Amino acid sequence: MQPAEPGEVRSTCPYCGVGCGVLLKPDGHGGLAVRGDPDHPNNRGRLCSKGSALGETVGLAERQLSPQIGGYDAGWDEALSLVAAKFMQVRAEHGPDATAFYVSGQLLTEDYYVANKLMKGFIGSANIDTNSRLCMASSVAGHKRAFGTDTVPGIYEDLEEADLVVLVGSNLAWCHPVLYQRIAAARAARPQMKLVVIDPRRTATCAEADLHLPLAIGSDVALFNGLLAEIGRRGAVAPDYVAAHTSGLEEALAAAGSDDPAVTGLDADRLAAFYDLWIGTDKTVTVYSQGVNQSSAGTDKVNAIINCHLATGRIGRPGTGPFSVTGQPNAMGGREVGGLANMLACHMDVTDELHRQAVAEFWNAPALPRDNGMKAVEMFDAVDDGRIKALWIVHSNPAVTMPDADRVRRAIADCPFVVVSDITTRTDTARLADVFLPAAAWAEKSGTVTNSDRTISRQRPALPAPGEARPDWSIMAEVGRRMGWTDAFAWQGPAQIFDEYARLSAIAAGFGLDFDISGMSGQDAAAYDDMAPRRWPQSPDRQGGRFFADGQFYHADKRARIVPVRHRSPEARLTSNLPFRLNTGRLRDQWHTMTRTALSSRLSAHLPEPFVDMHPQDAARLQLQPADLLRLSNDCGSAILRLRESSEVQPGTLFAPMHWTGENAPASRIDALVPSVTDPLSGQPESKAASVRAELFAAQWYGFAIAQDRFSPNCEYWAMARTHTGWRAELAGMDRPADPDSWARALFDLPDASAQVMQDDARGSFRMALFDGETLLAAVYLGRRPVSLMRDFLVGLPGSDAAWVLAGQSRGDMPDPGPVVCSCFSIGRNTIRRAIESKGLTSIEQIGGATSAGTNCGSCKAELGQILAAAALTESAE
Repeated sequence: MQPAEPGEVRSTCPYCGVGCGVLLKPDGHGGLAVRGDPDHPNNRGRLCSKGSALGETVGLAERQLSPQIGGYDAGWDEALSLVAAKFMQVRAEHGPDATAFYVSGQLLTEDYYVANKLMKGFIGSANIDTNSRLCMASSVAGHKRAFGTDTVPGIYEDLEEADLVVLVGSNLAWCHPVLYQRIAAARAARPQMKLVVIDPRRTATCAEADLHLPLAIGSDVALFNGLLAEIGRRGAVAPDYVAAHTSGLEEALAAAGSDDPAVTGLDADRLAAFYDLWIGTDKTVTVYSQGVNQSSAGTDKVNAIINCHLATGRIGRPGTGPFSVTGQPNAMGGREVGGLANMLACHMDVTDELHRQAVAEFWNAPALPRDNGMKAVEMFDAVDDGRIKALWIVHSNPAVTMPDADRVRRAIADCPFVVVSDITTRTDTARLADVFLPAAAWAEKSGTVTNSDRTISRQRPALPAPGEARPDWSIMAEVGRRMGWTDAFAWQGPAQIFDEYARLSAIAAGFGLDFDISGMSGQDAAAYDDMAPRRWPQSPDRQGGRFFADGQFYHADKRARIVPVRHRSPEARLTSNLPFRLNTGRLRDQWHTMTRTALSSRLSAHLPEPFVDMHPQDAARLQLQPADLLRLSNDCGSAILRLRESSEVQPGTLFAPMHWTGENAPASRIDALVPSVTDPLSGQPESKAASVRAELFAAQWYGFAIAQDRFSPNCEYWAMARTHTGWRAELAGMDRPADPDSWARALFDLPDASAQVMQDDARGSFRMALFDGETLLAAVYLGRRPVSLMRDFLVGLPGSDAAWVLAGQSRGDMPDPGPVVCSCFSIGRNTIRRAIESKGLTSIEQIGGATSAGTNCGSCKAELGQILAAAALTESAE
């Protein structure tokens, strides 16, 4: 394939597991134009809002471009020698298991391979785990239990060939928008195709669904056991398939029959409608994501879904099968190279003697461990109690993302030696590092990634690595050489690493395992660089496609296991003191802990402040008002969040996004509330079922601030976001500033700027704007209650002549766009409302034609529909 335009570089998006191809065009000044690659099979030119904004995230303002030791700049030689010496010292004095690597689905496969080889093959411990443990480990365990190995059976085309797609615990429209658009396009072409969404919340994905099942949090096993029991009762089992290719059906049916689907909270009619549709539709794909995986019963949930497909023979055929969609760009690549503590490269197992010997011989490794290493939660427990004394964290932010995050942050801070490889020191975790190593960023890296349907794509650099930043594989390989293993880590580039990895996969295939890319070995650097996307397996005998079409699985008897499972409630119990069930998740326009997405002002504009959704009945019972701040708390910790009344959550449940950190909203780190409860098989944390209390955060003052330059609030609650003219922040505190004038100047570090002030002591109102001549530098608005302002208008004023800014309202000639709805084109709610009213728009398509909203990734279409419905109600009322 040739680039569509001169100067464009084909690469892969660094966000979710869809694996979209992108075309990158440097502007020669450090900037980057980004568009979807029309020739990439995963996205066919489509991009979501985050992918479309990638060019806005490549600046150097947040980057750390030289190594640091103890917070001070250092040279690479000193830093790498210190890392190698410390790990060798700990290994010698306390054994290899006193060391650990915590890596990331943001790594390229080649980086992952080097890390796995260094820790397992040469340091001699299996204590390497990945943040993918937090998102897809239950799928791995469920696949291995059912199939004998971690095999994703289907491919993306199955989503378009199915007659029924069931989305379980997946807000696909927001979290995997391009896949959602592929399904939407298929439904438009074949209107008879059905879509079912199974989710405790009514999400954006439900907007196009034929059926939504708002089941009780944690009750997925009961739902799918009910389906399996109904399959048995109706004689819908595929008897020939089951007899020839599976085992365990009778035991699984008995277990399923012992569960009561009523625990789902769904009425009988809705259950019957789902069971009728699923059983009556042969070509069914069941897609599942974090709502299934992130559970103390996650593996059982996965197997409950797989059981229904195996019992009906709906696997391995076009338009059928269970389908796990992964949350990170290379979570799959990490699984393939052994990035998890219980795996070796190429889907081989640490505890299998033959696998271990084969890998040791291939690597010429001195000390491969015999036992599985510590999974993520266990690993940070061991950091906390002192068993792990040297820890290397790569491209992850566990001080925010791990359950019981406050304890994890303290554990990292107290660990004797911590290394962090990342692109910036502005993360909660990087600030705790003894040694910081500056890594190359997404657009500067060369390697491969594997997406959710096993497609391997090249990630190619479009920009040079700035300053002293280095690729991750190079950093880790140099540490390996400095630890004394020169020959094992002597690669000159990622093509050599990939070739070694591909050759190792032939050994795995020799054991009868699924993972085999031996057909991609032997490439020189030029062929590697030109590699087109391709789905594994890639061997002389097989290229891509679906697994299990022949009914052959990877257990010793070649049969799949239909696994008996039973419903187990979430471990965190609801009590009178902890009456709410907290569900956590992702937003449309943000990614993980915002290290990248927060650099884009338009991505930050849609939902710029941390919030908690609460049902109106609960808000009324607690006598809460719109825009109140709530403190959620339990025995683990607490978080302060803005209240959003929402009928999209069920009474007694709450939903809060997981993205905010100590860098942008330090009182709102939601994983501080998630207990360290894990699935006993997968080790994946239960991130969607904490029990919490909710109460008013009785701030004595509230505020809103805007400024050209980043500022540093000092109050109990603040949440900051980037804007196209600078920064915005919501503020609240317990002690009202005694001298608000001095306080405001100190807030913005503008002691000598000229000022305009409006103050009403009786009402507790204070407003101050600071200027350089006639140019607005900053403004702050304080009150005893949340301040009513045209925020989305005001954020555009810093840097302009805005002498009237203290009014807090738009001028007649400068209409307020309102909160952003469409992030792809930065279209606000008020702009859309005005277009509906002035042009008589009656459909989402007409809104798109008039404003462009919803015409790129389509993720905002559900919100557009809500605005349209509200406008229709208003018109009918008039």
